[in-house]
Amino acid sequence: MSDEVLSIIPSDPRWHPDRDGVDRVMALVEDLTLGVADGVGVEIDVIRHEVVTAVDSGGNLERIGCPLCRAAIDTEWWGDLLEAHRDDGFTTLAVEVPCCGGSTTLDVLDYDWPCGFARFEIAIWNPERLWFSEAELTALGERLGHPVKQIRAHI
Repeated sequence: MSDEVLSIIPSDPRWHPDRDGVDRVMALVEDLTLGVADGVGVEIDVIRHEVVTAVDSGGNLERIGCPLCRAAIDTEWWGDLLEAHRDDGFTTLAVEVPCCGGSTTLDVLDYDWPCGFARFEIAIWNPERLWFSEAELTALGERLGHPVKQIRAHI
């Protein structure tokens, strides 16, 4: 059986909230997700990673583009990179891209379904909604104390 996970992460990969920020944002996350339909089967996890960790879109990822040369980057390269950092996370997001050999960072690659990096994540398992609206993301960021973005994974 597969799962859908809608994750909310800070826009800055290294930023993480204090307890009050988590409490404020969780009340809104629960209202926005559990209030949709009946919320049956929906689980919400708050995850604090010790190091910057990839939050990817799983089977939703269709393409990765290079911000330097605009070429497509092989998703196998991406998968190998995630596997290599699965246990220890990312001490740096700096990378040499395989397409043109240029230097950039992982967080600015052009992901077709969004991917990101974070030390803090709110993971909503099997939500009964596809995405949060821009207004909802703004409200979530205000409650958390930092702008946020969303990642939807199919695993």
